[in-house]
Amino acid sequence: MSSDPFFSDGGLRRGRLGTAHLVFFTVAASAPLTVLGGGVTTMYAVSGNIGAALGYVLLAAVLAVFATGYAAMSRYVANAGAFYAYIANGLGRAGGVAGSAVALAAYNAIQIGLYGLLGAILGDFMDAKTGISLDWWVWALLAWVFIGALGVLRIDLNATVLAVLLILECVAVLIFDLVAFANPDGGTVTTAGISPGHLFGAGFGAVLAFTIASFTGFESGAIYSEEVKDPRRTVARATYIAVAFTGLFYAFSAWALTVLTGPENAPAASAEAGPGIIFGALDQYTGAVVADIANVLFITSVLAALLSFHNGVARYLFALGRERVLPGFLGATSSRSGAPVAGSLVQSVLAVVVFLAFAMTGRDPVIDLFTWLSGAAAVGVVLLMTLTSASVVGFFRGRPGPESAWQRAIAPALGTVLLTAVLLVLLFNFDALLAPDTASYLKWLLPAIPVAAGVVGLIWGAILRTSRPDTYRRIGQVTEEGLHEPGLHEPGLHPAPEADRWAGAHHR
Repeated sequence: MSSDPFFSDGGLRRGRLGTAHLVFFTVAASAPLTVLGGGVTTMYAVSGNIGAALGYVLLAAVLAVFATGYAAMSRYVANAGAFYAYIANGLGRAGGVAGSAVALAAYNAIQIGLYGLLGAILGDFMDAKTGISLDWWVWALLAWVFIGALGVLRIDLNATVLAVLLILECVAVLIFDLVAFANPDGGTVTTAGISPGHLFGAGFGAVLAFTIASFTGFESGAIYSEEVKDPRRTVARATYIAVAFTGLFYAFSAWALTVLTGPENAPAASAEAGPGIIFGALDQYTGAVVADIANVLFITSVLAALLSFHNGVARYLFALGRERVLPGFLGATSSRSGAPVAGSLVQSVLAVVVFLAFAMTGRDPVIDLFTWLSGAAAVGVVLLMTLTSASVVGFFRGRPGPESAWQRAIAPALGTVLLTAVLLVLLFNFDALLAPDTASYLKWLLPAIPVAAGVVGLIWGAILRTSRPDTYRRIGQVTEEGLHEPGLHEPGLHPAPEADRWAGAHHR
């Protein structure tokens, strides 16, 4: 280990996270109160689909199929690069590099976009409650300092912060749900908001586009697989819990909104008031104090998502630096906390440069910065999951093991087909995620960002194969114990002797 008091090559700290920690990270990334206040209301306003709540259940079912193969493969591949390592071991090393590029583009996009949302809502709240009026980017900069500081601290401390914020925001959402069902429009609770007949009508494509964006982050558990106590089980458990919880919770809360306003009124009310529906109802039925607390939790919900995605990007950069796919300094960790400090600092620098660039050019923090980048991120994450699902099939082909045919072939193949369909729906309805007056070319340019990143990654992987074969051989194979090649074979590439010894010890 390095003698430097801050930087180290000692790697991430193992055994600090359990299933509950991972659930907090994955659910916090999708930010329940942000989804209800921002995502659900916008979904109703844009789509006009009064059965949209059921879309969360439908997509959760698709993601559960994906999670089957994903969870099975997580027992064999424990790498902070997560999908990068999965794709490398299932579809080839160059494919893994392409996947890592898509992941970095997608997770950086949503993380940076969230600074715009946070700056806007925090600025509005402070102006209304204290009279302090500052530009949105000033508040974003304060949040950036906070996130950057937490990013280089112990991962279990991060998990504790996220746990507190997540529990409080879920309580706020539940209070709204109870208020809605206790005060239904017309005095009667109606199930029209969860009717399949309404869901599969006009605006269905837009509903899927918004529900996909709401789930972004649920799949991030594998990023922490080197830091969990039991990598063979923890990632799978956390992923299943995250899918089930978010799918049902979001569907129930979206339904609650239609109960409060009346299903036929939900689109118009959402278009007129947006998040005000939520906080206005809390103010009316529970009092101003509860509404103010919910507003604060709305802000901390975005803050929690920022921290979760920041940690994810930092670990992707760490894994790529450790394997020399990117510059080696990115593999540095803190000698005190074990955090991927180099990756954390690089992510922080990238974030501040981008959101300050939007500020200096006078772009709107929500309509432009948040909406543009979160839309691009949604495309990237679905593309990444599609490639990962296909990689599970490749990984288990010809590999003996206790997994059933459903886990190793049927579910991941079905998941690949379903996710491809979801990706196509998202692409054809991408303009639903943008403001009506957005330049038409952005409908194609924004979703092209993660795709272009994948192409660049694929080219870089091919270059590594010919110019740096030793680095290429290690792609997706390195963990803290050393070089681990769990079964990937490509022509002309052979496991190193130490890899055979490590793999034997690992499976004994």
